[in-house]
Amino acid sequence: PGGDGVEIPDVLCFSPCGQSGAAQSELNSFLWTIKRDPPSYFFGTIHVPYTRVWDFIPENSKKAFQHSHIVYFELDLTDPYTISALTSCQLLPQGENLQDVLPRDIYRRLKRHLEYVKLMMPSWMTPDQRGKGLYADYLFNAIAGNWERKRPVWVMLMVNSLTEVDIKSRGVPVLDLYLAQEAERLRKQTGAVEKVEEQCHPLNGLNFSQVIFALNQTLLQQESLRAGSLQTPYTTEDLIEHYNCGDLNSIIFSHDTSQVPNFINATLPPNERITAQEIDSYFRQELIYKRNERMGKRVKDLLEEYPDKSFFFAFGAGTC
Repeated sequence: PGGDGVEIPDVLCFSPCGQSGAAQSELNSFLWTIKRDPPSYFFGTIHVPYTRVWDFIPENSKKAFQHSHIVYFELDLTDPYTISALTSCQLLPQGENLQDVLPRDIYRRLKRHLEYVKLMMPSWMTPDQRGKGLYADYLFNAIAGNWERKRPVWVMLMVNSLTEVDIKSRGVPVLDLYLAQEAERLRKQTGAVEKVEEQCHPLNGLNFSQVIFALNQTLLQQESLRAGSLQTPYTTEDLIEHYNCGDLNSIIFSHDTSQVPNFINATLPPNERITAQEIDSYFRQELIYKRNERMGKRVKDLLEEYPDKSFFFAFGAGTC
């Protein structure tokens, strides 16, 4: 669904950095120039509704986007093949269901949590979403409809995103998708530096005990949030504020980029803390360091192949 006519909440009419509107232009931006003739650009995006950040993106970044000949993304989110490949990569082998692979207790808690989300979803939705014809049942099915067939790691990520804040933002394109739609509208040539499998397979590469640990931790966190006994360590709101202030806080952005929660916390017993650290370093290696290297090589090849073109590379800020 398009983002036209979406109002930015009043709270965002002021700079979140305690600066006046004029000073906003002096803040860091997530734009890097590759000095050549014509210049090319790296632009760091985040995975949030574009309406929450667009007014804070400095003019130089918007001009760079408009003036570039070719726009490249991590994945081509406007290509139906990309979406169907992402979907099938998340599924368990043919004939298997979650009930067959999960410990009974975790399966039962997961089912109960999803029933709670489905019950709450109508009250989480905004009048704006309802005005656009988004219905709670439709939205729940779009996000979680096929959950029994998904691999546990993808169910963990799904549960992580089924929160009130995330539901309220559905229906507006995230920043990278909005840029892809704009590039298409402006008839720019577009491309992607990654294949779906390269983003998907590392997640499927966690071993079973690590995945069960991650899913259990995610459920514990959501259950505590439901009971009102937990504040999340950092939220989408923190991410947006850091981004709008041009703050390159890698701790926050690295988790937005990999779309993976951080399981390391001081309350874990020693053996579980080791598992949490193993998962964190695995994702850091696979979804940040190795990806950076692979993407960097492809960017270099493109720049060498088309020396007379101006490229605009829009990648997650945590990978920049």
